[in-house]
Amino acid sequence: MRCTRAVIYGDNLKHNLGVIRSFIQRPQTKLCIAVKADGYGCGAVFTARTAIECGASYLAVATVDEGIELRENGISCPILMLSLCSKDEMESVVRYNITPFVFDREYITALDKAAGRFNDKSKFPVHLAVDTGMGRIGCMPEEAVEAATFIIRSAHLSLEGVCTHCSSADGINDADRIYTRMQFDTFVSSVNAIKKAGIEPGICHCAASAALLDHPEMQLDMVRSGIITYGYYAGQIDREYFAVKGIPCELEPVMSLESEIVSIRPFKAGKYVSYGRTWTVERDTDIAVLPIGYADGLLRRFSPGLTVAINEKSYPVVGRICMDQCMVDIGKNNSDVHRWDKAVFFGPKNSGALQDAEDIARRTGTIAYEIMTGITKRVPRVIV
Repeated sequence: MRCTRAVIYGDNLKHNLGVIRSFIQRPQTKLCIAVKADGYGCGAVFTARTAIECGASYLAVATVDEGIELRENGISCPILMLSLCSKDEMESVVRYNITPFVFDREYITALDKAAGRFNDKSKFPVHLAVDTGMGRIGCMPEEAVEAATFIIRSAHLSLEGVCTHCSSADGINDADRIYTRMQFDTFVSSVNAIKKAGIEPGICHCAASAALLDHPEMQLDMVRSGIITYGYYAGQIDREYFAVKGIPCELEPVMSLESEIVSIRPFKAGKYVSYGRTWTVERDTDIAVLPIGYADGLLRRFSPGLTVAINEKSYPVVGRICMDQCMVDIGKNNSDVHRWDKAVFFGPKNSGALQDAEDIARRTGTIAYEIMTGITKRVPRVIV
């Protein structure tokens, strides 16, 4: 197997699922685990099976193909599709029993026709999305009753749930909290209006990772766990935030990214390393070459500033990261570093890493989500 690999720690995944379940206030609240983007890079099928084993009732994907992959690997529980699909994909949505979000007449009508052609059930379940302030998908709150009525009057669809998504639940300043409360109150009002119209809304859900942990009143009938499943906190709702509140919330990163030193080369002062001659050797040193680059998800913009752990010490990646390789300054005649030694870029502490994906994200102006989902398919996943 290729020495550049993403190691997936199954025990850490189970640990995180246990932490998440401990935050759910009511036993009847269902748990939905987001396994989109190949389980945030950790493997959708493995994550799905583990989540179900640990009590998840629903899974969530973003694309039709992601739902099909789960079905073709024997996953039978309900699967929500959080994003919209094309008209041509609606046949597969129905055939593979993937539960879509809907909100406008044209989309609902097209899906109703697909359900009529390809569904062997009397009614095909959908969830009505309400846009309470995310500005992405969903009907306007004042349109919720009309949209719900249109669904239940369609020939082949049933209203299984109503949902929304909060844009700022991961913030802790007053403005974010006020906005999140406004979204929640708007959603509850929309649900109540649907009920008042004599329509059963089904499963009502609005709490993703941040709201799940920090706003127990928003858990309702189901919660949707995303990034916290994989060991990273949502925005400012982090370990330190809970420590101040006196609430234990210890998540463990599920993925580590590692490679191996395949060459160590001596360089004299004044020599250049990598494309564009952006890094010059200031004093005689040795350069370790690792077979990992931006085609693996180690993005070019990560350097300068990226470090890697080798035998429990941190070393800088120097020069521009290449498509398939990167270079590390290990110092001159370093007896602690040898050819074939493991090099760990991020991960849990027991992986040998000295940083996690959030640490890299902070230094490079992004978020842990992007670091993890950016690890490409050519990097083998090894489950331990």
